[in-house]
Amino acid sequence: MSDTTGHGADAFFREQRAAFTHTLATQGSEAALLQAWDSFDGNVAIQSEGQPPVECAKGCASCCTLRVTALAPEVFVLADYLRATAPALQRHGIDLIGAVRAADAATRGLHEATRVAARRRCAFVVQGVCLLHRARPLACRGHASHDRRACADAAAGRVDEVPFSGPHRLVRLLLQSALQAALRDQGKAWGAYELNHALVLALDRPGAQAGWKQGEDPLADAAADLELRAAMAAGFDEMRL
Repeated sequence: MSDTTGHGADAFFREQRAAFTHTLATQGSEAALLQAWDSFDGNVAIQSEGQPPVECAKGCASCCTLRVTALAPEVFVLADYLRATAPALQRHGIDLIGAVRAADAATRGLHEATRVAARRRCAFVVQGVCLLHRARPLACRGHASHDRRACADAAAGRVDEVPFSGPHRLVRLLLQSALQAALRDQGKAWGAYELNHALVLALDRPGAQAGWKQGEDPLADAAADLELRAAMAAGFDEMRL
């Protein structure tokens, strides 16, 4: 991506949409998700040249009280991870699936400001470390700060503004939108879902992923963007012209 303004951003979106559409048709949603993560890392590195470094690092979880949204492929990858790692984690006294269920029960239906004020850490943060960091959703990847102290102050309610990385946010927005457009083109449910509740739905419905691949929306109860979808769909159609 040579630039992130005007036609540069449009061209990047179109290029990524076409690439995701091809991967979805030939390799499936997990491959498309890995493609999105790789593209994010590469393009953020390019767009961040000359920018102050981000101070996000292992052990820093100040922003992990925010609501996280995810696309269906991200939800299903994480649900599979939770199932696969549950026995090993339980041997270390960590019930990650139980923590997700508890988080869902405590936060479902709350507005963003209420969730932040409650200062409830993400279920995946254990002793300050995100156990899912390598497979974290695009929403988490695109949330990066230039000032670790400001993040801690914001989490404590002492400041309102945090110097977030513009390149991280923009690349995440373009890639997520391109993947959503490609999913829609393939007849898949393409909206964004509140992560905790979507994971509970995916874990409790063994056939959820298979149904999603057939065009169903088994995560609909966790939808977080219903009021935006009509405008987004119109924008995707316009970008196809």
